[in-house]
Amino acid sequence: MPQSQDMVLLDRVLEVGESHIVAELSVRDDGLFSQADHTVPAWVGMEYMAQAIAAFSGYNRKIRGEEIGLGFLLGTRHYQCSVASFPCGTRLNVRAEKIIEAANDMSVFDCTIQGDNISATANLNVLLPQDSEKFLAGKGI
Repeated sequence: MPQSQDMVLLDRVLEVGESHIVAELSVRDDGLFSQADHTVPAWVGMEYMAQAIAAFSGYNRKIRGEEIGLGFLLGTRHYQCSVASFPCGTRLNVRAEKIIEAANDMSVFDCTIQGDNISATANLNVLLPQDSEKFLAGKGI
């Protein structure tokens, strides 16, 4: 993933396939998102999901011999989580399954987070351009 080390929130990939990935993380108390009460807000779960998708995309590009590129989280309509925050130290499994892949490089992933008495779900809309540099240049960025 192209993030700096402090922003990489996943610890390891447990499983990856042609259309899905399962990753694991320990909720960190030393990161950008940790709060004084030793929790991380539940909305950070969308970032966990997005990073799982980034790892999925990078893995699949690498096995096809392609260069790993940038991806863009476009959003979600529904993010539901059973808790308001994740206690630091909690182990979470993040699963992302590609359910739609359009010709315009847009995809939709069905994502879940599971942990001890923790459950979160969302469908994330992402843009995974084949050539991110060309895409950004075309946008004047």
